[in-house]
Amino acid sequence: MEVVAGCYEQVLFGFAVHPEPEADGHREQRWAPVADFTHHAHTASLSAVAVNSRFVVTGSKDETIHIYDMKKKVDHGALMHHNGTITCLKFHGNRHLISGAEDGLICVWDVRRWECLKAIRAHKGHVTFLSIHPSGKLALSVGTDKTLRTWNLVEGRSAFIKNIKQNAHIVEWSPKGEKYVVVILNRIDVYQLDTASVSGTITNARRVSSVAFLSESVLAVAGDEEVVRFFDCDSLTCLSEFKAHENRVKDMFSFETPEHRVLVTASSDGFIKMWKLKQDKKASPSLLCEINTNARLTCLGVWLDRRTDTKESPPVAAEPAPVSKEQSRHNKEESAHAVQEEEKQPKSDAEKCSLTGDSNKPTRGNSLASAKKRKTVEMSEKKRKKKKI
Repeated sequence: MEVVAGCYEQVLFGFAVHPEPEADGHREQRWAPVADFTHHAHTASLSAVAVNSRFVVTGSKDETIHIYDMKKKVDHGALMHHNGTITCLKFHGNRHLISGAEDGLICVWDVRRWECLKAIRAHKGHVTFLSIHPSGKLALSVGTDKTLRTWNLVEGRSAFIKNIKQNAHIVEWSPKGEKYVVVILNRIDVYQLDTASVSGTITNARRVSSVAFLSESVLAVAGDEEVVRFFDCDSLTCLSEFKAHENRVKDMFSFETPEHRVLVTASSDGFIKMWKLKQDKKASPSLLCEINTNARLTCLGVWLDRRTDTKESPPVAAEPAPVSKEQSRHNKEESAHAVQEEEKQPKSDAEKCSLTGDSNKPTRGNSLASAKKRKTVEMSEKKRKKKKI
């Protein structure tokens, strides 16, 4: 596995982590981190990171998304559709990436060709966070227009808009997708999917900076402080808390190994720490390893290098091609035009995009390949007319 983290210093760090051989049966298990790479692709601080089985993508205040190939350990190019800081990046499987930014857009990307399938004018202000339902059929987003928006990803359209009266900065689905949480400052509202209403509210001591579901009902909460707390989303009580860092915790990531669940935390103190969680969440976790990056960390991810289902993996013939700067600029111009056209015209069936495989028709307005095809057709039609004359 490999821990990746972005920072204010414009660098993406990569650390390979391996379990240490156990010296005796009484010693707590420890993991050994080894520095693997540093990636200096951005010209401003990193603001978001997302990981799938092949790529790590990073978003930045420089308004670009950079792609790093974890298999080949090389830069894979950049995506430049957005006009504003990239605030959130989420993969769904190995075929789609969704990005949100301060320009109010949510973009759906085809990972096989790194083309923008859909650019949606999602919020009147910034898009501050988004989360994809485990089924891939729905997504939630929050923005600085004080709304919580539900997106139908099968049809590529807005499904529901809820006025939440304040600007939320985090939204997150539970592992099974039966509930979700919306974070406003230090308040965490727990919503039930079947009622789409608040079933309870958790109040943290400080402003919340990151949340991570450890199970369907247990939520890890980090804020502008050194402490991480575990809350029960059903009883709304704090199960336990522990001091994780010497400074505020900026981001968290949770994953499961065959032996136990692991929580990874990144802090402004420059440390990344990996924690082994106990079955009883009331018990404090044990430290597996810590990494000192000597940087002001902002975002975090873990690359697990898992073999994925063949349905989600792109075929060998469709291996993603590196993105050139010229292609990225061209795509950015086409995306802006497509958003303008979308606001004027009603959606047709051909404009729908899907993360579930229910529809395989890409959006016509944003694809570089389709744009070239239309131009070729138009040119050939003009030549035929001239010949007839």
